[in-house]
Amino acid sequence: MILSATLSKPTSAVRETLGNDFIRIKIRLITASKAKNAQEKAAADQPLYFAEMFTKTQVFHKKMTGAEAEDFLAAHGGKTFHSCVERTETEEITILANKKGKITRLVKPILSKAADLGANKTKPYQIGAIPAAGGAQKDSAQGKTLNRSKNYIIPEGSPVPFLVHLGVMTAEGKVIAAKYDKFRQINRFLEYVDDILPDVLAARKDRPLSENSPLRVVDFGSGKSYLTFAVQYFLTEVRHIDCDITGLDLKEDVIAYCAKLADQLNIKNLHFAVGDIARYGEDGRPDIVITLHACDTATDYALDYAVRHGTTAILSVPCCQHELNGQLDYKKNAAQETNSEAPSPFAALLKHGILEERFAALATDALRAEYLEAAGYKVQVLEFIDMAHTPKNLLIRAVRKEAKSGKSAAGAEANALTNALGLSQTLGKLLGF
Repeated sequence: MILSATLSKPTSAVRETLGNDFIRIKIRLITASKAKNAQEKAAADQPLYFAEMFTKTQVFHKKMTGAEAEDFLAAHGGKTFHSCVERTETEEITILANKKGKITRLVKPILSKAADLGANKTKPYQIGAIPAAGGAQKDSAQGKTLNRSKNYIIPEGSPVPFLVHLGVMTAEGKVIAAKYDKFRQINRFLEYVDDILPDVLAARKDRPLSENSPLRVVDFGSGKSYLTFAVQYFLTEVRHIDCDITGLDLKEDVIAYCAKLADQLNIKNLHFAVGDIARYGEDGRPDIVITLHACDTATDYALDYAVRHGTTAILSVPCCQHELNGQLDYKKNAAQETNSEAPSPFAALLKHGILEERFAALATDALRAEYLEAAGYKVQVLEFIDMAHTPKNLLIRAVRKEAKSGKSAAGAEANALTNALGLSQTLGKLLGF
């Protein structure tokens, strides 16, 4: 049974074939909903897959049955996409097509989970090596293997110390029902971290990882640090990468709690500090900067720090974008006092408070993406988790390119938007645009 598949390197026929300019498609096995009757139970025994279809600026979601997923991979692996990597419980299958259409199929056996983890403890991280997650059990009556758990990076069923202490798991490794959304969020974020690891490690080709030269991560606005602990666990225990992680937050009691927990768990490469992101002045070059729900312009100061220190990868989930909203309110009120019109191109978007707020938030993040691109980053704005769980669900993923390109175009687009609105935005001012 296929557990996951990734299609990449699209051909020129991708738009004609699939209706959009997809650059990558990721498909993974998911668990069907709980069965309520015999008919639903029979349906639940069938594999169900979740597909993420990425363009340069968007991601689309789709569910597939097992048959649909197999047909999709057969139709597009090595055809619509030059590269397709499929993973089963026992094999990793790579399908490659050259420019002339010749298809090569490579099969690599996968060690058992215990053997794989044992091997990883003595081997450095290898780009593209994704350890199997989740479990499978044999249905002897039907003679087929059914995957009963989702293919998470941190699987269910095995207790993880930090998740137990933070109340996400029981001591037996069972995810607490009320914390399942948090568990999904943690794993989703780790998928994004895993995606940018090859770029981060490639940027360190002249600085090999070691205990004295670890991969450095800074988490601005770490809060209760669910994700900070998760990233430490993932890099250290799953990927076996030498790393050093710092969590920064303004709340002294929260930082004290997180530091105490790290000490209780005997985690030596995770540190916490009380501080203002805008005034954070630690030297050194972090490999990854994380900023999750840093309020308003705190996100901008974190992004500015990352750019100025040459950070390879940035993962930012913005929050509370009040800055432009306040400026729009001021301009609208001033216009009303003088009986003049609001800026005509945007008048309808400023007429209603909820629309104005959402417009200001989208404009803020659009500007952040443009400024980061102008500063030499490849930028994607993606959906972090489903909108049903939180409206603050956009993630800005930026990876530093070797050479700056497109600065004038991206900077000009950002300036055109701010000029049209008659506003200014903090990250643009910090970066000199």
